[in-house]
Amino acid sequence: MARLREVAAPFVVPAPSGVAVRTRLGQLTGADEEVLRRVGAHLGALAGRDLRARCRDGLEHDAGAWAVRKRELTPHSSARWAGAITKATHDQWALARRCALAHIRSLEAGVRMIAHRLSLPVGSKGTKRAPGGYRSRHEWHAKARRLRVLEDRLTQERADWKAGRVRVVRGGKHLARTRHYLPAARLTESQWRQRWAAQRWFLQADGESGKQFGNETIRISPGGEVSIRLPNPLKELANAPRGRYVLNGRITFAHRGQEWAERVEANRAVAYRIHYDVNRGRWYITASWQVPVSRTIPMAAALSDGVIGVDMNADHLAAWRLDVHGNPLGSPRRFFYDLTGTAEHRDAQVRHAMTRLLHWGEACGVKAIAVEDLNFTAEKTREKHGRRKRFRQLVSGMPTGRFRARLTSMADQTGIAVIAVDPAYTSRWGAQHWQTPLASTTRTTTRHDAASIAIGRRAQGHPLRRRTAPPRAHQSDAHGHRTAQAGPETPGREGPRPHISGPRIRSVPPDAERTRATRAPNTVRDVRSEQQWIQDPLLLTG
Repeated sequence: MARLREVAAPFVVPAPSGVAVRTRLGQLTGADEEVLRRVGAHLGALAGRDLRARCRDGLEHDAGAWAVRKRELTPHSSARWAGAITKATHDQWALARRCALAHIRSLEAGVRMIAHRLSLPVGSKGTKRAPGGYRSRHEWHAKARRLRVLEDRLTQERADWKAGRVRVVRGGKHLARTRHYLPAARLTESQWRQRWAAQRWFLQADGESGKQFGNETIRISPGGEVSIRLPNPLKELANAPRGRYVLNGRITFAHRGQEWAERVEANRAVAYRIHYDVNRGRWYITASWQVPVSRTIPMAAALSDGVIGVDMNADHLAAWRLDVHGNPLGSPRRFFYDLTGTAEHRDAQVRHAMTRLLHWGEACGVKAIAVEDLNFTAEKTREKHGRRKRFRQLVSGMPTGRFRARLTSMADQTGIAVIAVDPAYTSRWGAQHWQTPLASTTRTTTRHDAASIAIGRRAQGHPLRRRTAPPRAHQSDAHGHRTAQAGPETPGREGPRPHISGPRIRSVPPDAERTRATRAPNTVRDVRSEQQWIQDPLLLTG
């Protein structure tokens, strides 16, 4: 019998610590757009130069080197612009460092998997936990060559990691490679250069508490007036005092606008980022700020009114509401989305599905939504699944990390907690124990619906598997019904039922004499049945 792996305990996902809202910069004149382009291009060139210096320092970088970089940038911009550039460079280098480590882990997993499959005989079958040998001698030979390639890459990546070397492309590696495949991307060279330039612009500034409207570099008043502190070489473009340029239009934040206005009026820190959407030809501004981390709601309080178990799939969210005892209520709900197309379209689809899910949770009155703590990092490698390309694309396309982060952020506004559970055996045991019993002639229960029940029960601490029904004679008369779902902490759940006085004959219920004495007759009885018949003695005659 295969040994089951240890299941981690469920936990309440902490609330988000930051907020980001976006709106459009409308009503811009040609002069406004020209100023934004020139400022973005100038600061973008400085950001590229600073990133090159940071990558050159590697692991030897310290606070002193950071100060030197900032002093070198200040004459070409300003002290605050230089601080924003150096901080963004530091964050970008740290992100590239983490990505390099993740790439090393991926290469190591690929090397281990290929080495394992090469050690097995050709054509040997695998198990559920590990694949078997390769199908043919030709495939074995090709994978042996790939193993050498991966080992060489792994050696190079480890050397770069030890030396502190990272590789960063400002503007994105994908867009940089698209330059060599313009016909396939349906782009002209001028269109590609426009996108490349827009991606490399730098127009973002960190907030500062105590300063007017929370930011001295990019300032937005409560009325929506946007002004930018111009770099020193571009001060001749200023149309306001102290080297500032005021944009023509006014902005408003539709989402969290009141919260943003309160922070701005109180001069609390707000960071801004301005970017240009080449496809739409529009300018946007994003405001972000930190919020105090709220205390995590206790698990018992979150589960006091039941829970909604959610199973995430490639095209929909399967959800089912459970009561406090882990019993499914009503019918399952499915919230569909489409993960094809652009990243903006995929994000909007997931966001709309989560909005409908949260609205349903508010209507049900629950305080918690249970989701799986998914991590498909080890499942995305092609070395494990081999020719199952469609499955790898399916797994890679599921935005598991973004789903939980966005759901936590949206649920925090509705007062609903998000509980993360271990995904082990939820689909398997859900289909085995819940799919068939909950199916009927009017309702089709899918494997994903059953998995949502397993997820909700795991969040509540109940076992996922239902008890096997005892023999028919033991379900009612002999020992009572034994398929009730009692928790492991319920006292006496395995003990006998309470003793009921009276006979155990099916036709005579307990206390039958008392019941007969007090019950009024409901039928008309024959009078002859009440008379006692006595036979007369025979006459003896002579």
